[in-house]
Amino acid sequence: MQKLSIIRFKPKPECFDEFVASITAFNGSKHRIFHLMQSGDELHAIVIRNSEILTQDAADGVNWLDGQRHLLQEFDAINRHTIALSGDLIHSTVE
Repeated sequence: MQKLSIIRFKPKPECFDEFVASITAFNGSKHRIFHLMQSGDELHAIVIRNSEILTQDAADGVNWLDGQRHLLQEFDAINRHTIALSGDLIHSTVE
């Protein structure tokens, strides 16, 4: 089974390009499908990966994020720097 995750980020305007470069480099080292979309002042990372690597991959992402928080605005006190959603991928035309 594959999992699809959508993670929302809101880079500080002056750090936007730096954050894009950082997240692109980080995800370039992974063996999964990765897309990055801009919507207004937010970035949405869309990730497709095999379910057996989801837990470790998410932990790696949190560790990476700890070094990136200074580039991001908080959404709120609960979500802080990301809003994430993951679930089972039911259909995809991406191979």
